[in-house]
Amino acid sequence: MSKRNAILAAAASLFSTNGFKGTSMAELSRITGAAGGTIFHHFKNKEDLFLNILGDLKETILAKFESHLATSHYNSGLAMVEGVVAFYLQLAGDMEDQFLLLHRHYPYQMAVTNSVCRQHLEAIFDCLLDIFEKGIVTGQKDGTVKAMPPRHTAMVLFAMVDGIVRLNTYHLYNAGSLYNDLMTACRKILTTGQVAG
Repeated sequence: MSKRNAILAAAASLFSTNGFKGTSMAELSRITGAAGGTIFHHFKNKEDLFLNILGDLKETILAKFESHLATSHYNSGLAMVEGVVAFYLQLAGDMEDQFLLLHRHYPYQMAVTNSVCRQHLEAIFDCLLDIFEKGIVTGQKDGTVKAMPPRHTAMVLFAMVDGIVRLNTYHLYNAGSLYNDLMTACRKILTTGQVAG
């Protein structure tokens, strides 16, 4: 692993655990064995380091969903939505530290004034919403999903699923124990429920 990648990995862990403000460059230097000058050779400042981590996380999440969709076959739009929900829960469990970083308040606070941060976050959430919406539109065409506004419905479903992921990320509740109830709720929304549009 290159020194730059070692710094990124250690910093991602620190940001996830301690938050942005609670992460010190001195601690990062101690953990990686990299002098402060070495860290600042690769990254302009702490914010630049954080943006690089967020950019890498964006690329990883997008690539994993792209790979999942390329290798999965769903026999209906409803099955696609259910498969994406299951994959999202699995991915969040496999990438718990990265999702903890993504679920912290600071990235959203930074996004108010930093366009690069905002672009990274928008790319992640737009990708996920687009996939949910694609499943809904496919389901409406094949008759497994009732007529409702696809984008609004995708937002409602994603908010529900992501809320459960956050409960799991913060160790408030085990997402696995809610899996069957979550799938039942998704099916009800898509096949019998109403979503305001």
